[in-house]
Amino acid sequence: MSEANTLDTELESPPSPEDEIPNEVEMSLFDHLEELRARIFYSLLAVVAGMTGCFFLAKPIVKLLEQPAQGVKFLQLAPGEYFWVTVKVAGYSGLTLASPVILYQIVRFVLPGLTRKERKLLAPVVLGSGVLFLLGLGFAYIALIPAALQFFISYGAEVVDQVWSIDRYFEFVLLMMFSTGIAFQIPVVQVLLAYLGIVSSQKMLSGWKYVVVGATIIGAVLTPSTDPLTQGLLGGAVTGLYLAGIGMVKLIGK
Repeated sequence: MSEANTLDTELESPPSPEDEIPNEVEMSLFDHLEELRARIFYSLLAVVAGMTGCFFLAKPIVKLLEQPAQGVKFLQLAPGEYFWVTVKVAGYSGLTLASPVILYQIVRFVLPGLTRKERKLLAPVVLGSGVLFLLGLGFAYIALIPAALQFFISYGAEVVDQVWSIDRYFEFVLLMMFSTGIAFQIPVVQVLLAYLGIVSSQKMLSGWKYVVVGATIIGAVLTPSTDPLTQGLLGGAVTGLYLAGIGMVKLIGK
């Protein structure tokens, strides 16, 4: 067989079943926009329901988030300050509760356009992202926030009384928890980049020095406190997550 015939045979060969889109259905642009509108509506409905429920449970949540600041007295420095704190707490908590519904709506929207191979990766990525985000929240609550608060309390001991604005305290706590949850998405990003063929595990490992520097910068930027202990904890966690991500990339053969 000539070289040209061989090339024609290769070009005419059917695509792999893994690269096919199962149950492919043609949709018009209007249908796509209508489905997107419905997915956004259901997501917003879940967020509103979650925020409303958390607003009525705001006091127990506030007390839970005050636990790391043992021995500190909180003051309401302006009328309505505590009310807006409960609104913020309900907003963040409701968004967290609604996140599975939001992820489900996103998956349902993009699923028809994915191949069989891509669909196999979708569930682990979505599940892993959710688990890592929750781990990030827990790590901030258990390790980062107590370490930062202890630093500030001990630094001002015998000089100032520990009386804090409740609004400023919750800005600090909520920002630290959610920024840490976002930082914990690093392994998911690594897996996606490797799957798309952009970066291999070997290249990731060869750039570890830059990662350490980047983790230090992330620790300084994402933590609202300025103490080196908290920044070091977050920077170390980011570095550990990056190395864990390399291991995951190696497991999928990339």
